[in-house]
Amino acid sequence: MNYRVVCVCAIVALAIAMASAQTKSTLSGKCSKPDVQQSIPAGDQSGHAFTLAQGKCTAMGDVGGAAGKEGAYSEHGDATATHVKTWGVFVETFDSGDKVFYNYQTTGTMKDGAFQGGTNKYQITGGTGKMKGIKGSGTCKLTGTSDGGDDYSCSGEYTLVGAAPAKM
Repeated sequence: MNYRVVCVCAIVALAIAMASAQTKSTLSGKCSKPDVQQSIPAGDQSGHAFTLAQGKCTAMGDVGGAAGKEGAYSEHGDATATHVKTWGVFVETFDSGDKVFYNYQTTGTMKDGAFQGGTNKYQITGGTGKMKGIKGSGTCKLTGTSDGGDDYSCSGEYTLVGAAPAKM
């Protein structure tokens, strides 16, 4: 028996098992109007401003068997009368009390000072409790609401360190 072939096959099987631990996920919810919102004029053209915002959201989705409960975001942005770009951190809290941390970048449209809609890309950078060491990424679609908030719907993939893949 060629032990080198057996060893290579075992390594390939392990690599396939580790790759399959990536799990598809969806997340949706509603963010209310920011609790804190500030802007300062950029000074280069009318309507161009730099922004800071912080607020709360509902969060519905399942990660590693835990149900999403709520979220909170803090972001900074660059806005004109018709477009906005933001960068921020979203912290999702689950019914277990565990948290997942997301970094995101959003591009969207504005009209009459109100967010109309857009998309974002996110990266999962870590978590607490059973979510410690989680990694992942995905995209979201955002739609502005008449009360100054937005609805969001996201899809992506994640990997929990040392966890078996969740069944879908």
